Amino acid sequence: MTSPTTRLENLWVARTPLTDTTHSRRTPVDRIGRLVAWPLAVVLVLHRIFVLALNGSVTDDFTTVYSAVRRSLEGVPVYNEVYHHVDPHYLYNPGATLLLSPLGWLTEPDAARTAFIIVNAAAVIAALGMLTRMFGYSLRSLVWPVAVVIAFLTEAVRNTLIFSNINGLLLLALVAYLALLLRGRGWLAGLVIGLAILIKPQFAPLLFLPAVKLDWRTVLGGVTVPVVFNLVAWPLVPGASEYLTNLVPYLSEVRDYANSSLAGAAIYFGMPPLLENALWLLFAAVVGVGVIVLLRWRYTDPLLWATTTTGLLMTGVFFLSSLGQMYYSMMLFPMMFTVLQRTSVFHTWPAWLAAYLFLTPDSFHSWREPDLSRWMDFFHPTLGWATMLVVITTCAVVWWRAESVESSHDRLQADQRRRMAPATHP
Repeated sequence: MTSPTTRLENLWVARTPLTDTTHSRRTPVDRIGRLVAWPLAVVLVLHRIFVLALNGSVTDDFTTVYSAVRRSLEGVPVYNEVYHHVDPHYLYNPGATLLLSPLGWLTEPDAARTAFIIVNAAAVIAALGMLTRMFGYSLRSLVWPVAVVIAFLTEAVRNTLIFSNINGLLLLALVAYLALLLRGRGWLAGLVIGLAILIKPQFAPLLFLPAVKLDWRTVLGGVTVPVVFNLVAWPLVPGASEYLTNLVPYLSEVRDYANSSLAGAAIYFGMPPLLENALWLLFAAVVGVGVIVLLRWRYTDPLLWATTTTGLLMTGVFFLSSLGQMYYSMMLFPMMFTVLQRTSVFHTWPAWLAAYLFLTPDSFHSWREPDLSRWMDFFHPTLGWATMLVVITTCAVVWWRAESVESSHDRLQADQRRRMAPATHP
């Protein structure tokens, strides 16, 4: 019989990895695949940048940020907007303002916007290249160009470039963080995730990854960077104190437009608070169970564990926080790359249904069903995120159960062999 300590260890740590430990760096159809994928990738990237993005949209995230950093450089209070208007607002803290201030050195707004779009597009491509290498494939394989094609077809990348926001750079920071974390480069990983948290605090839950492995260098770096930047920025950014008095109260409110989170859906549909709270607790429990079960593979299969747990935590943030916007789904690309492995949540059809819902640029507007199509247009990413949370946790539990059954079978066979072995006599 196994001891209680051994049983606890088997419960807490998986015995074997779920995925292959070695990967082929090439595929049998690389040559033909590259001939097909690279032209498509190049044309799509150029079209997204120089047609869709430069044409712009009613939604313009760049001008909001550029105007704020220009005000900061010119000594004008940054947080002096009228926050009860629906117009896009500058939502970054003083530390992030200090970090983004070099953007204001470009005095020509159109040139600055064009450069910002190109940098973010390049960051997405670089992040996909890094993910290709992380998952064991050569950049000369077809994996990289195919990933670029798929990514630039999604709403997340399209609207990141059209709205001219910083999500491309944040995706690159996320991928760099995961790569550094998996290589044991704790201080650098902490610096990178700290910068991402400084820009968007929604990345803070990812400090769970190093914390659970007692990697305090990464945790310390991830906490210290935003704190230090804000301490330095407080006396330098004009009107920094108004961030607390003007902006933080606004951030505490649930926005009732362009908000695909559960809270946004609750406001839109007039959901009773009791139902909203029950749904929030239910899905929070789904996230918690999934995170705990996935911990089993943190040592035996760190790549699958880190990327899948990241996907689960980020999806939970998008769905359960007060603000979730569809283009945030770009941060789920690392988890989607697990489809290249032997085991993945993306080896199930519900995962791809969810991915369609939170990545598709399709409009659901129909004059035949105006009410249904209107709310589907707003909340199909909400449905996708909810489905993705259930899929990830269900897969994790199924993997755990399958491993437990296999382990029990192995122990049964070992016991049978011991009973059948001839007795030895002194």
